[in-house]
Amino acid sequence: MVDAELITSHSQEVRRGSVVVASLLMLRRPGYGYGLLEALAGAGIAVDANTLYPLLRRLEKQGLLVSEWNTDESRPRKFYQVSESGEKLAATLLDEWTAIGKSLQTMESATQKGTS
Repeated sequence: MVDAELITSHSQEVRRGSVVVASLLMLRRPGYGYGLLEALAGAGIAVDANTLYPLLRRLEKQGLLVSEWNTDESRPRKFYQVSESGEKLAATLLDEWTAIGKSLQTMESATQKGTS
């Protein structure tokens, strides 16, 4: 049996890459950090705020997101939206993610057939 801690560690590695793609996809429409946290969780992608906020800043610094402060409400919020470069990267990463998923499913099917 595989140790629960080992499963958690490897699951985090898989999710780490998916958070970038998911954030870029979700931010095709403007959104702020906490709203993105909730949307990701609702989509089944749990991410900690201490992970997401630095990621958003890094993606912005890389030119993949643009941001704007909304001061219309009582509490100012920084809204992010994917840039043109971010949109292109999201499409490329999503294609790669999909291809990897298909490859893994093919490998799983082939190995299951081989053990029957």
